Amino acid sequence: MNNRKSIVLDYSPPIKNPTSGKKLHRFETLKLYVYDDPADQWERQHNKETMMLARAVCAQRQLDIQNRRFGFISDTLRDSSFIDFFKIEARKKQQSFSDNWGMGLRYFIAFAGHDLKFPELNDYLCEDYKNYLLSGPGISRTGRPISRNTAVSYYAKLRHILRIAYKKGLITQDLHAIVKPVTPKETHRERLTLEEFQHLAETPADSDLMRRAALFSGLTGLRFSDVATLKWSELRGTIGKYELQFSQEKTEAAEVMPISDQAVFFMGNQNPENTFVFQGLRYSRLKTFFRHWLAAAGISKNITFHSFRHTFATLQLELGTDIYTVSKMLGHKAFKNTEIYAKIVDKTKRNAADKIMLKMLDEAAKEDLDENLSKKSFKFIVHRNEKKYS
Repeated sequence: MNNRKSIVLDYSPPIKNPTSGKKLHRFETLKLYVYDDPADQWERQHNKETMMLARAVCAQRQLDIQNRRFGFISDTLRDSSFIDFFKIEARKKQQSFSDNWGMGLRYFIAFAGHDLKFPELNDYLCEDYKNYLLSGPGISRTGRPISRNTAVSYYAKLRHILRIAYKKGLITQDLHAIVKPVTPKETHRERLTLEEFQHLAETPADSDLMRRAALFSGLTGLRFSDVATLKWSELRGTIGKYELQFSQEKTEAAEVMPISDQAVFFMGNQNPENTFVFQGLRYSRLKTFFRHWLAAAGISKNITFHSFRHTFATLQLELGTDIYTVSKMLGHKAFKNTEIYAKIVDKTKRNAADKIMLKMLDEAAKEDLDENLSKKSFKFIVHRNEKKYS
């Protein structure tokens, strides 16, 4: 306006938005103005009071910045919604092939409501949420209660969001470190034997794309997320010396993985470098595909895409690959994650069981022992059958 100037607050250096992480605009218009050349005492008084107000606003902005630095929460952030923050961070993580993050958010909202603010977060609330999940609530469309391992997954997502909130200065306590994760329950990890894997590879399937992707996972141990996002530009080498140079979707770690010529064969015909190897692969279509494919192969196991990763790990161990190498090929950060596979390798346990043999029986004694064992086995089977049909 003529004879008036607006007051603008200049941030230097620029500050980041605590929610999005983006840099805020350097200038903030305060919607205040002063007369450029005051004509009378009223305009001079107006300028004086306006500048006092502008300095007060400037001081408040400075306090907001300092409070976050020294562990306090400003009034603005105090009224911010933790649920909105959770939604934003979950959206960054959520992929088109999995709604796990979306369900994790839904369960937390079912427990805490839509209006939870940052200052309301504490260790008691987190522990209460843990107990809620462990009670096995069922809020999905089917109403089926969740398992303990699903509770492990959903609670881990909350702890992940809490860690981000603490790093951004939105909460003053490191709740991620204070509250402990839910201990997972060991489950049977379904996988294919080498014979079943071979038979499945020889069985025709409705979708060549999904068949090749599954067999590729079984030959490399890659997760679905890494298979679905694999690009031709990440394949390097020549026959006998192929390798993948990629970043794991889950851990974001850079990996260099040697792969076999056979694995490269299942990648199909090479396309331009910036295209996906398994273009059009969708997780939502796999369940029906596997049901038909496994039925055609005469395999009754509950095999999922991730089962091919388990198959890769256990077959490697059965065929003599040391567990340290298997851990590296799977991209595990913690060695304990690989040790789980060692527990289910029957062949190595069988070989270990037969290694200690006492040389104390003559041939006649061995025959008696074999005969007694055979009788015991027979009696056991009969007993089981009698109990079953009584």
